[in-house]
Amino acid sequence: MHSARDRKTLLDIAAASIRTGLETGQPLPVTVTEFPTTLQQQGASFVTLNINDQLRGCIGSLEAYRPLVEDVADNAFAAAFRDPRFTPLSDAEYPQLEYHISILAPAEPMQFDSEADLVRQLRPGVDGLILSDHGRRGTFLPSVWESLPDPHDFFHHLKLKAGLPLDHWSDTLQVERYTVEEFGN
Repeated sequence: MHSARDRKTLLDIAAASIRTGLETGQPLPVTVTEFPTTLQQQGASFVTLNINDQLRGCIGSLEAYRPLVEDVADNAFAAAFRDPRFTPLSDAEYPQLEYHISILAPAEPMQFDSEADLVRQLRPGVDGLILSDHGRRGTFLPSVWESLPDPHDFFHHLKLKAGLPLDHWSDTLQVERYTVEEFGN
């Protein structure tokens, strides 16, 4: 868990990166060594942007490969300007943004012998899932449980997100679960 100060810093970085994006078309350049060591460590994050409780963008990293503060800055910029589901954020929308940051714990492979077994193991409100099969991949953050509280529905919608049919099942299907530390403004 990150301190309240670290969380505020990450929220400020997300906002500053989007503001910089509006001004320059680029994410905020981050000098990693200027931040506390807790934010210099490698971390994986998702930045979710909402306006009036409606999704406005969500982009993230499933695996830690760069300093957390840099990951948040780049993902905030990408959520605002590169989420293919939305047009790039406008100046008029900026003041309305609500920021939510999810810091991912490392994903762990799940063991199961059927879809029913897998669904039985899911922990609503806790698990984020990564589904992979046949070159397709999709993830749902734990926050998706709010709109899909039934484990069966959660898993079926994740299949669709990954581009797989609802009835898809194979011996090569892989599912990993992760938890998140989540906070916002």
